[in-house]
Amino acid sequence: MDMPLIFAYEASRPEAADIAERLGTGLAEHEESIFEDGERKVRPLTDPRGRDVLVVQSLHDGPSRSVHDKLCDALLLAGTLKDCGAARVILIAPYLCYTRQDRRTKSRESLSLRYIAQLIEAAGVDAIGTLDVHNPAAFENAFRIPAANIECADLFAAHFGKILADQNVEIISPDLGGVKRAERFCDALSTTMNEDVELGALGKRRLDHVVSAEEIPDGVRERTVVIYDDMIASGATMLRAVKACRRGGAAYVVLAATHGLFLPGAQKLVASSLVDRIIVSDTIPPFRLDAGLVAEKVTILSASRLIADGIRSMIAA
Repeated sequence: MDMPLIFAYEASRPEAADIAERLGTGLAEHEESIFEDGERKVRPLTDPRGRDVLVVQSLHDGPSRSVHDKLCDALLLAGTLKDCGAARVILIAPYLCYTRQDRRTKSRESLSLRYIAQLIEAAGVDAIGTLDVHNPAAFENAFRIPAANIECADLFAAHFGKILADQNVEIISPDLGGVKRAERFCDALSTTMNEDVELGALGKRRLDHVVSAEEIPDGVRERTVVIYDDMIASGATMLRAVKACRRGGAAYVVLAATHGLFLPGAQKLVASSLVDRIIVSDTIPPFRLDAGLVAEKVTILSASRLIADGIRSMIAA
């Protein structure tokens, strides 16, 4: 199988270089021109004619470019490569923006995920791959091109299988909506540890339609608890789950999530003495957190092997 050309903008070059190394190749070069009015122009320096090409760009906000800047950059490069004769253009977005805006919760709200999908398709992208979207079914339905949701359950299972091998473990989903995701991680961890790992989920008590507290989960007393979700945003949901597990007598609490957005307010979660450790993947660098706190409490796992395996499957399809 011929390896594709791999292009990446500066913000995602370290991750793209790791992916390229896993695939046994390097990064293709391109040049960018920035005009005084802020507009940009891009030109590949390697001829993509007749080749499969990858554009690697994690579509999150910051630290130096906005989410919309990064999206526009990816569309410009994808369209350019297609115009230059690329056989297939595959967008690899380890974090894909707008995936949570997949349905209307109020009248006349935008279905932003669908519109982003239409933009990506209009730019000439032939397939897209991303990691652990919020709602896999909505993600697949939004796109008319092949759309691969690469799950990170095995990545986290490999990590926890080593460090929790001799401990009594319970997996907790912080809400009922994430049970299927947590179940896949639980199954992967059970296989890795060669023993049955138990799974629980937290319901929510509401007062006047406002979440007042999490129900205390069964079976966490004196256990190591791993609270597993797709992302940590403001940290509010995770913190409620942590407090509920501690009230239930959990001995050790670890948080695991694919995407560490760590939006304003998340510093409180990370700094909390109730949280022993936080494990995230490298889809988003933790630039919003204090560097010392990251070194003390946060472990970042590389998803490059998973992405490379996913790319091989996409190319072979």
